[in-house]
Formats: sequence, C-alpha cells, structure tokens
Amino acid sequence: MIYILPILGVLLSFIFVVITKPQKNESFKLLLAFSGAFLLALTIFEMLPEVYSNIEPKSIGVFIMLGILFQIFLEFFSKGAEHGHVHISKESRNFPWLLFISLCIHSLLEGLPIGTNNTIIYGILIHKIPIAIILSIFLLGSNIKPFHAGLFMVLFSIMTPLGTYLAHTIELLATYGIFLNALVIGVFLHISTVILFESSEGHKFNLRKLLVIIFGITIAYFV
Repeated sequence: MIYILPILGVLLSFIFVVITKPQKNESFKLLLAFSGAFLLALTIFEMLPEVYSNIEPKSIGVFIMLGILFQIFLEFFSKGAEHGHVHISKESRNFPWLLFISLCIHSLLEGLPIGTNNTIIYGILIHKIPIAIILSIFLLGSNIKPFHAGLFMVLFSIMTPLGTYLAHTIELLATYGIFLNALVIGVFLHISTVILFESSEGHKFNLRKLLVIIFGITIAYFV
C-alpha cells in the first residue's frame, strides 16, 4: 500500500478533474489548509522525535535547515506548485519542464522516509490530493495537449513510490537514512507552514479555515 496509495491519490485526483472540470474555489483552499495542518502535525508528532532520538541534535538541525533551503531553491523553478500555486502561461504549448523536474524531485524526497515511518504516508497522501487537483486544473486549462498533461501526472504520481523503493534498495541511502529523513522534515516544515500562512489571505480571521486546521492537527494526533 505504501507504493500504491501515492499513485492512486494523484491519478484519481486527475481523473476527478477530467470528469467534473471543477474551478479553483474555496473548497480546495479549505482542503489545502487541512492538508498543510495534517502534514505539519504528523511531521512534529512522528518524524521529529524519531530523528532526534539517537543522533547529536545539532547535526539533525543542520539537515532540517538544509531541507528548508533546498525546498526554497526548488520553488524558484516550480513557482510554488508544491503548496497550490501553479503559474503556467495559457498561451504556451511547451511542456513545463522546470515545473515537472522540480515537482518530481520534491515528490522523490517525500518517499524517502516512508519505509522507516509508515504513518507519514497518510500526511503525504493528504498533501498530494489537493495539489494534484489544482495542478490538473491548470494543466488541462492551458494549451498543453491533454495527453502531455496526463503523462505529466502519471510520471509525477510514481516519484514518491520510487523514492520509497530507492530508500529500501540502495544501501547508501539506508545508511544515511536518518539524515535524509531530517532533510525531508525540513521540506515538510517549509511546505506545510507556507500552506498555513497562505490559508489566511490578508491575515483576516476565517473561522472555517481555523476549524479545518484544528481538525487536521487533531486527526494527525490520533493517527
């Protein structure tokens, strides 16, 4: 299931968009806020205690900070697609290679800690669904051929399972797994906090979003 769930989450989201042709609206923003809270809480409840249990704390902190910086670097190319911002010219027919490569690297990294912490798969899945929906809406609404949009989503869907598989099979990745997990924690912390900060547009109080965020944290606590 750890290999199948991320693929199903992305592909079913794409199929949902193809069939229903939804527009970006408040419902997806609420789902995005829930996913950010859920992923952040799982990272803090599950992953942080694990990486700090046996290793010198400052070394772990360095890799967490590197993860944050690396995600910021990726977003220069993805333009923030990892947290729901997709900027694709509607006039361009060119395949968005920079977006694709940066998202694939991000998704590959997401898969690395799944083998040592199966619970985080739920956070990744909940994170992927709204992102895949928003990404699908933009891809299908652009001048990119539908076949290329579908290929984009298929390849994107297999990156997280590929990261999990590589972490299981490559000895070097297994040896330094704890530091790679710390790197991924940095990625998750950046992504989830940006989602939560952006969920309050103009820093206005929104009771529905606050309740959704509290619900996401509560569910993560009991997972």
